[in-house]
Amino acid sequence: MRRQPLRVWLVQQGIWAMSLESMPLASGYLKATALADPVIAADTEIVIHNFDGEATLFGMANSLFGDGAPDVLAFSVLGWNYREFTALAETFTQLNPAGWVIFGGNHVSGQGDRVLTANSGVDVVVNGEGEFTFRELLRARLAGAGPHELHDIAGITFRDAAGAIVSTVDRPRSENLDEIPSPFLSGVIPMTDAQGRFPYDVALLETNRGCPYKCSFCYWGGAVGQKVRAFSRARLRAEVELFAQHRVHTLVLCDANFGMLPGDRDFVADVVAIRERYGFPRSIEASWAKNKSRVFFDIVKTMKEVGLHSSFTLALQTLDEGTLDLMNRRNMKVNDWEELAAWLSFEGLDCYAELIWGAPGETVESFMKGYDRLSQHVSRVAVYPMLILPNTTYHQDRARFGMVTVRGNTDDFEHLISHDTMSPSDNRYMHRFIFVSRLVAENPVFRHLWTPLRVLGGISQSTAIRSLMDWFAQDDDPACEPFRTGMTNSFTDSDVLAPVLVHVYGTDEAKDLLRRWWATSLRPLVPPRHREVLDTVVDYDLLTLPAYTAPGRAPSCRYAGEHLPVVDVDGEPHHVLRDVRLGCDVPAVVRALRRGEPHEPAVRPVATDLYFKAGADHFLPSTNHEEVLYYMGRTERQVRRLPDRPIPETRSRSDVRSGERGSPVG
Repeated sequence: MRRQPLRVWLVQQGIWAMSLESMPLASGYLKATALADPVIAADTEIVIHNFDGEATLFGMANSLFGDGAPDVLAFSVLGWNYREFTALAETFTQLNPAGWVIFGGNHVSGQGDRVLTANSGVDVVVNGEGEFTFRELLRARLAGAGPHELHDIAGITFRDAAGAIVSTVDRPRSENLDEIPSPFLSGVIPMTDAQGRFPYDVALLETNRGCPYKCSFCYWGGAVGQKVRAFSRARLRAEVELFAQHRVHTLVLCDANFGMLPGDRDFVADVVAIRERYGFPRSIEASWAKNKSRVFFDIVKTMKEVGLHSSFTLALQTLDEGTLDLMNRRNMKVNDWEELAAWLSFEGLDCYAELIWGAPGETVESFMKGYDRLSQHVSRVAVYPMLILPNTTYHQDRARFGMVTVRGNTDDFEHLISHDTMSPSDNRYMHRFIFVSRLVAENPVFRHLWTPLRVLGGISQSTAIRSLMDWFAQDDDPACEPFRTGMTNSFTDSDVLAPVLVHVYGTDEAKDLLRRWWATSLRPLVPPRHREVLDTVVDYDLLTLPAYTAPGRAPSCRYAGEHLPVVDVDGEPHHVLRDVRLGCDVPAVVRALRRGEPHEPAVRPVATDLYFKAGADHFLPSTNHEEVLYYMGRTERQVRRLPDRPIPETRSRSDVRSGERGSPVG
């Protein structure tokens, strides 16, 4: 008599609440590798359960166990879902005391002692790459082994029969990554939902694994200081072609340093060829190589020539030399960033930079100095508070830096309170700064304002952000309340920021409030001859925010998608706002200022249609600024990918002043 198949549930939970799913890549690798074994495939049922950041414990428990508990429950654990998954493990052991709970993932790898000591419901912790370890665990379970008899499986931590915690020898990393079956080509990760549509926000793809650097704050899957290993070109091309057939707009590469290997150039060439055939993908987002080589510049040149978009990232983290030393990043060529940033800006390529607040050695003064130096070249600056991650240098040497930390309210990260160069009051102040800077500069509510404000108004980006901080705190308008609440939260994270972003994107009330801040706090500081230009830039930035209405709410924005006609642009639906009249050609003004060219010729009234890609609600509420950027309004020239219009000959100053400053009309 054939026995019932072994039932195995793989569980993932993303960080964001979105109407689209986050692709379950880790679970897909595990399932594809396990089912490639004929013994497992014959006697095992493996199901992926993929939850978003809004899922509750009660909802997840009912979804997982509504029809009974499986035999094996395996979780892909990260800091934001650790607490939920330990609670679900406890529930599972009540339902199936003989079942196995397996934890794997970045947050628990190498942390078996802590995890098993604190959680009696967890049986096994997987250390390092998990595909082949997971397959061996399932083979052991099918062979009748108990959870205390796993001494022969490399790369795990478990309890032996006496209750002692045992860690087996490390498993060598896979040298030939193609031995790991593709979760896409094998069909393990479905490419369509019940309506036949691609169900994910983006396509996640690894082209390689490993990172040669050893930054003090980073763990990157345990692959720091490791040889970089790549998947084959043929496999990657087949995966990208599958995504293109399903009209995937954006590929997000889960590599530590894309653009470092010569094969990365070949990958982009293949993406370009596939897009020529299918029209997709349209964008590649990546953690770009820290050291920019000829390979990187060749890739950027190719992508610009064919209109393949990306947000080119400068992952600087800090510009303070003493802090760089403690980060183990002082000698990285990433620090020679200014020429690269100037080149990207001159070429009109979208670029953003990342900084970390709270690194040992950093002070408020040194951070602000670096922030303003960086924002002279890159206005879209993402500032993140430092988290102390397991297995990192900062985690291991915390006493050396005098670190005081606390675990998060809803996550298992260690959040910094203070250290030798950062007081608690400094940290509180900077979290307010982070909230406002992420809101208006990273996501970004203001995209064009910063360069004209600095060049024409003489006001630095940090000064403007601090002005907005003060205004939110002091203004008595009830409309400021969401902003004040966000600023006074104990820690700046996506859950705090996302509701305020929704408020700004989706309501005229919030946009009008930002206009009032501009008019009362910053405009008086601008030289009078430049005020009208900057007025127009502010209006343009707020007008071109996504055409968005929060789900379940009536439209509360004049230019919500419900109020605008939809047209097809290059195979994708766009809302269009006709005959928008502005006091100047804002993109041309900003382009001229970034290049150090005269901007006056572009200061004249213009009329244009604005196009907003439809579907912003798929990414909101979230803080996925790389994707939301594609839903910002663009001029007809931009959306049709027409060459920049030459700036006309300079007119007289009186002609410029006499042009009537228009206002948007629908």
